[in-house]
Amino acid sequence: MHQPTLASIIISNYNYARFLGEAIDSALNQSYTNVEVIVVDDGSADDSREVIGSYGNRITSLLKENGGMASAWNTGFRASRGEVILFLDADDTLAAHTFEEAIEYFEDEKIVKVHWPVWEVDANNRKTGRLLPGEILPEGDWQEAVIAEGPDALVFPPIHGNAWSRRFLEKVFPIPEREFRQHSDTYLMTLAPVYGTIRKSSQPRGFYRMHGGNDFACLAADEKTERNLEVYDSRCAALRSCLERMGVAVDPQRWKDENSHYKWMKWQHLSAMEIKALVPHGSTFILVDEDNWGEKTGNSEIVGGRHSVPFLEHNGEYWGPPTDDATAISELERLRRDGATFIVFAWPGFWWMEYYSGFASHLRGNYRAVVENERVVVFNLNGGAAS
Repeated sequence: MHQPTLASIIISNYNYARFLGEAIDSALNQSYTNVEVIVVDDGSADDSREVIGSYGNRITSLLKENGGMASAWNTGFRASRGEVILFLDADDTLAAHTFEEAIEYFEDEKIVKVHWPVWEVDANNRKTGRLLPGEILPEGDWQEAVIAEGPDALVFPPIHGNAWSRRFLEKVFPIPEREFRQHSDTYLMTLAPVYGTIRKSSQPRGFYRMHGGNDFACLAADEKTERNLEVYDSRCAALRSCLERMGVAVDPQRWKDENSHYKWMKWQHLSAMEIKALVPHGSTFILVDEDNWGEKTGNSEIVGGRHSVPFLEHNGEYWGPPTDDATAISELERLRRDGATFIVFAWPGFWWMEYYSGFASHLRGNYRAVVENERVVVFNLNGGAAS
């Protein structure tokens, strides 16, 4: 008689005792019943280990010193027995039907992973109306695309939006613990298309919790970008090494040179450093960026420690471009009186300087441009007129 495929859910936890029970319950309450639940506590200093202990032998508990996400995943994977593996952060939860449909795909030995979107929820598990990712997930054979385009050739969901074939994981584990102390999922997502086929389910199968203390989502946009650039370098190195073992020579610098998203991240990183050098910590600046400069999920700030005001704005939200020069000038002066010390034009908003010529003349006639390059133009609103 055919035995049902064993699935392993590996929950990694660090100081998330307040959410951990919900994550464990969601793993134990799967409608697909041939599941083992492994909880790895990565050196928590809160009540996490008491929560874990309350489940007794219903779960496998692994308690270790703090070593980061990759270390926790490596520990959990070594202890797992499942042919299908799912990693779950302790502040997130799974839908009860997570493994339905997905588990059957893995009967095909070519399948390396199955992925699906997840719902975003707030700290109290109320849906925000957003699905993550906001784009259609890919499926099929993406090896050639990854060889040509590098790590960002395809979009992927958050961690628990992926189920992995053990056959694949055994080829790429252990995860390098220094390079992927955080964002270990990106290591797997980068390499998976090289080893086989990806399938997708369009139905959401999990919940991604925004609770105000998320390790990554609640960073300011510039801090996210800095971390993404570091991880991208590690992903390029891992992918290059993997492909070279297969006899495929690649040039990671070409991936960077031809990747528009990578250029965007580099430009934003450099611009943010310039803004930090000009705008004092705790101060407010006006940002003209068409409301698309940076990924702002979880934190409305563009530059850490500085408050950015969109232009135009209404109750703190971007309100579209001004109808005319007079409106732009009036709003600029209102925000300056309210405490804005600089106005920053990011490259997506450069067209304003030509289209609103009267506004541009007002700026140049009354305030000094302290930075002008291909990425940003910055005017000091407290420094007096240009000489």
